[in-house]
Amino acid sequence: MAEMNTLGSIIDVAKVDLSGRAGCSVDEISLIGAAETEFPDGALGAPVQGEMAAMMITSGWRIVLEAAGEKFEYRADPWQLRLVGLGGVNYRVSG
Repeated sequence: MAEMNTLGSIIDVAKVDLSGRAGCSVDEISLIGAAETEFPDGALGAPVQGEMAAMMITSGWRIVLEAAGEKFEYRADPWQLRLVGLGGVNYRVSG
């Protein structure tokens, strides 16, 4: 996947993903917060089943969105976006 250049473009991709999962329009999704953070590995601390990740500190963003009264956590760096813990499962959205 090409580099996502801005936090705004990453949030846009996350909202589109969440609208499909939550069955709502992008306009019904609210941004609760987005913060720069460091993750413990290349999988942003959210590996998908069976994934091996580089064990190195990785800078990125923690993004919290809300849809239908429920909060969802996404994690991203410029090259990947992940949905964390939906039904106990992590998802690699892109990257």
